[in-house]
Amino acid sequence: MRASDRAYSTLRTDIIDWRLAPGDILAEVEQSARLGVSRTPLREALSRLVAEGLATTNTGRGVVVSEISLEAVTDLFDARIPLECAAVRIAARRGDPAVFAPLAEEFACAGPLIDGDGDSDGQAAYYGLVARLDHAIDEAAANPYLLQAQKPIRTHLARVRRLARDNPIRLLHSAHEHEQIARALADGNAELAEAAMRVHLHRSLQHLTTPSHAGHGAALHP
Repeated sequence: MRASDRAYSTLRTDIIDWRLAPGDILAEVEQSARLGVSRTPLREALSRLVAEGLATTNTGRGVVVSEISLEAVTDLFDARIPLECAAVRIAARRGDPAVFAPLAEEFACAGPLIDGDGDSDGQAAYYGLVARLDHAIDEAAANPYLLQAQKPIRTHLARVRRLARDNPIRLLHSAHEHEQIARALADGNAELAEAAMRVHLHRSLQHLTTPSHAGHGAALHP
């Protein structure tokens, strides 16, 4: 792997997983030493992160991790909702019920993963379950154009989801919403699957943009 690709991959993961938080300065000297690369490949990596919207240039501070604003989250969901609803509608028509029925049961039993006194391993397992449902929907929809359109949105969504991880009540509600989506897909009911997805996404957006949630995670900036 090229040095610039390695630096980009590490920095991108650190930003998405919040090891590098919004507003953190990505100083060239410090990051070059940390990642074991020279400054030229590091600059290439930083340019890719800026192009992807995960970092931004700031006069006087250099490159910094981009902030997550209320406006940005709303814009993200404005793009996400129609794409996810289209995907789940197609998946309900094309998918194999045998794939989605077991996933619905896993979501029905997901409570202990979420409500484990903030256990990070349990929440990681829950998000792994969400990722498996997303993958199953992608596989069933089998629409490469739709998938390509969703990729940049999912990159930013992975970072935004961190804001809900310290709120087990929201995650329990989310598990129930995902269960309803999976059950509708198992039944091959496109209208119900789309409706369940739309409800889930609107509730997720409402949670993320409600000021009272800030105590459960990093605050959004107006």
